[in-house]
Amino acid sequence: MTTRSPLARRWLYLAVGVFAMLFSGVLYAWSILKIPFSSVFGWSDSALAYNFTLTMCFFCVGAFAGSLFAKRFGTRLTLILAGVLTGGGFILTGFLTADMLFLLYVTYAFLGGCGIGITYNVIVSTVAAWFPDRKGFSSGCLMMGFGFSTLLLGSGINKMFDTPALGWSKTYILLGSALIVVLIAAAFLLRRPDADTVLPTPKPAKKVGKEDFAAIDYTPMEMLKSFTYYRAFVYLIFTTAVGNSVISFARDLVLSVDAAPALATTLVGVLAICNGVGRILTGVVFDTAGRRFTMITGSILTIAAAGITLTAVLIHSLPLCIAGLCITGLSYGTCPTVTSAFTSSFYGQKYFSVNYSITNFNLVFAACITAVSNTLYINTGSFAAPFIMLLILAVAALVLNISIRRP
Repeated sequence: MTTRSPLARRWLYLAVGVFAMLFSGVLYAWSILKIPFSSVFGWSDSALAYNFTLTMCFFCVGAFAGSLFAKRFGTRLTLILAGVLTGGGFILTGFLTADMLFLLYVTYAFLGGCGIGITYNVIVSTVAAWFPDRKGFSSGCLMMGFGFSTLLLGSGINKMFDTPALGWSKTYILLGSALIVVLIAAAFLLRRPDADTVLPTPKPAKKVGKEDFAAIDYTPMEMLKSFTYYRAFVYLIFTTAVGNSVISFARDLVLSVDAAPALATTLVGVLAICNGVGRILTGVVFDTAGRRFTMITGSILTIAAAGITLTAVLIHSLPLCIAGLCITGLSYGTCPTVTSAFTSSFYGQKYFSVNYSITNFNLVFAACITAVSNTLYINTGSFAAPFIMLLILAVAALVLNISIRRP
């Protein structure tokens, strides 16, 4: 087998992965997708916030299950299962009525969360296997697609909600159907490289210094015995919690500083743009400037995001709130790319799929913090309390970040 064919195909696989991730990332458009449940059914903010927390938990469960299923049944069957779960979950959500709050946790959180978690893990690990020389870049492109979903799909979904011929119910059914088609198509297009496939080897980055890519493949148990791993894990929890919290109440946050409803929806999309840009920039910086510089820069951005948004809330400033949302998007964009690139470069590629899914469980704990953020907002009637907490966590994340060394 020549090197030309795999090199050409891997870019096709990356494009397919980005497109599939674009649709899968709709899960993060919750601040828009929850609108009909609040306005039509009158479900409380706390109940809807709990759904987002459950969704993140099941997303992690799905990601872990996806790594095991892909190893046992292969990429194709696993992605077909993911498409059925995800699309079926959204379609069933479209049939909910006002007395079916509990079923929202089943259809959206459980089915949708698990399905997209499986999709996320399988696509990232499959595409990453084709790019041993560009771990950060390939991860960044995939995460960019995942992050842009809120902008490209969320805004359209919001308009479909307001279209009399569609409404929220048919919109959910159409979205679920599209997810089934896209993910099953991806299942037949994507595959992992064969054992004899020749791919470019990673080149040590001059700026990385002593932190070259890991030469050792750590098993999941070996990874979990590394103290370095837990410092990075907690760092990811705290950093992710800031972005997750803002995503969960982004529209309400902007409305609280007197933005018009249309502008608030647009700014949710702006947050998504910055999220997507942050993901691909992080991948490029990781490949060129190294792990340490990338992660510390991400921590500094997270502190700035929480601090600026807190100031915006305290002085009731829309311009500062917009700036805070943009920086939050950039800082949050570092998290998934760093998670992927950090896991593969520190702990190797051989067990990456399982190791990566384990590391993604930081989202469960981050989701719990997100629930606390929403509770603080509901109980105090102000976004000041949650952002004070998030600012403290962002500073703690920086301290942990500085202490991280190779295992």
